[in-house]
Amino acid sequence: MTMINAFDPSGADRLPPEDRALIARREKVLGPAYRLFYEEPLHIVEGKGVWLWDKQGRRYLDAYNNVASMGHCHPHVVQAIAGQTAVLNTHTRYLHDGIVTYAERLLATMPDALGHMMFACTGSEANDLALRIARSVTGRQGVIITRLAYHGVTESVSELSPSLGDFVPRTSRVRLIDAPNGLRVSPGEQGAKLASGLAQAIAEMRADGIEPAAFLVDTIFSSDGLYPDPAGFLKPAVDLIRSEGGLFIADEVQPGFARTGDTFWGFQRHDLVPDMVTMGKPMGNGYPVSGLALRPELVQEFGMRARYFNTFGGNPVAAAAGMAVMDIIHEEGLQENARHTGAFIKSGLEAIARHHATIAQVRGAGLFLAVECVSDPDTNAPDAALAACVVNHLRRNGVLISASGPGANILKIRPPMVLQQAEAQILLDAVNDAFADHAAHRAS
Repeated sequence: MTMINAFDPSGADRLPPEDRALIARREKVLGPAYRLFYEEPLHIVEGKGVWLWDKQGRRYLDAYNNVASMGHCHPHVVQAIAGQTAVLNTHTRYLHDGIVTYAERLLATMPDALGHMMFACTGSEANDLALRIARSVTGRQGVIITRLAYHGVTESVSELSPSLGDFVPRTSRVRLIDAPNGLRVSPGEQGAKLASGLAQAIAEMRADGIEPAAFLVDTIFSSDGLYPDPAGFLKPAVDLIRSEGGLFIADEVQPGFARTGDTFWGFQRHDLVPDMVTMGKPMGNGYPVSGLALRPELVQEFGMRARYFNTFGGNPVAAAAGMAVMDIIHEEGLQENARHTGAFIKSGLEAIARHHATIAQVRGAGLFLAVECVSDPDTNAPDAALAACVVNHLRRNGVLISASGPGANILKIRPPMVLQQAEAQILLDAVNDAFADHAAHRAS
């Protein structure tokens, strides 16, 4: 996938000399696989709430970071981590209240059928573990994902992450289907289309002698371009994979932990009970913790035959960070804030779109929004150059977002959930200025 907001070496001349020197040092020791954001990379040295500061003291509104989902350096998380680190941090082979209490609190947010929690450090590890269990319990190998999915970077799940690019190898046991296309259709129509693609993938898989073990989706389809609606459209595909003997794995790394506003988990928007739920990123507000919730019967035989141990997964500090995040969501009313502030942003973006034919659609749920940039409103041809222009215009004017989608043309807006309406207005003003500036340049 094209990185539309990647560092452009031609822009290095606009950077301070010390940043140019740091880029050179970075490239020398880290190599070519790492990437920098934006044509003019940022040298960030401090963060608080929804704000970041660079080395020159300039402030940036972070409208992209879902790792520090409770806001950068939230004092409750900082205190929880520091306090537990000062007392004990060890593995899960000793008894400790923290991991048990945290697991109980997470499972209390989920359907009763999901009765066990397992912990790791990253979303990649959580998806890797889910894949191991799915293949073990079904005795099958096949996995179906969406065409531009991202599910992690381990060897097993990188082949389930086509958004990493064509260079990453993918075996015949993995099949791709089209994600929802964002058209305003009924849940039935959207659901039938997704289920039809899944049925075709299963048939092609079986033609190669491979049986489907699982259907794995990010329940908000963020890498595919963000498609939360219409609510309920996932159900026919989930019913189909189960009727064919496979499992449904909901990847909640992106939509989970109340980001969508109307529900705590993305799968709840579709009135579903997954077989397994993977989670990561915002769980510890920057501290590495991830998890897998699953039906107890799925792990019964796996757990008897193969012990699971993760040196750092679910350690006392991770559990403390995770519980602090749960506290903040509840005590600061962040699910309600996501719903109200997200609706305010979406309404503002729709108002901007009415003045620019180059915006085909505004989509979103809570504090996860997308703006689709097109070069031709009649054909909806993707305009990656416009998306890149807007992203970098915002960066130069103190607001940070990104972009995604198969055409690299969909603006991705995903701020920390503590964003308030006044800060949201700063974002909207910056987006409006970026589109207006682009339109003026096209007209001149």
